[in-house]
Amino acid sequence: MKPCQNCQTVIDEYLLDKQLEPLRELTADDFNVCADCTTIVADACVKCDGAVYVPRTKSVTPDYCPACRSDLIDRTGHDPGWTRGHVSS
Repeated sequence: MKPCQNCQTVIDEYLLDKQLEPLRELTADDFNVCADCTTIVADACVKCDGAVYVPRTKSVTPDYCPACRSDLIDRTGHDPGWTRGHVSS
């Protein structure tokens, strides 16, 4: 079991997987944070109207869900970042 990269508590994979259900096919294995350090915002993705994952340490809600961000990277070869106004490097 891995510790949360934010608060260092052991990640309860059952709780996190339940919280991540709206994020299509993602599971606790795709994240390094516990359920207490993340928020899922339903219907917030600008591409698919799906849920987005927001680490509690961030103050902005992402525009893209992890799946759509990954799809855009695969399709264009460029990382759009989590928000439309920011490009990650």
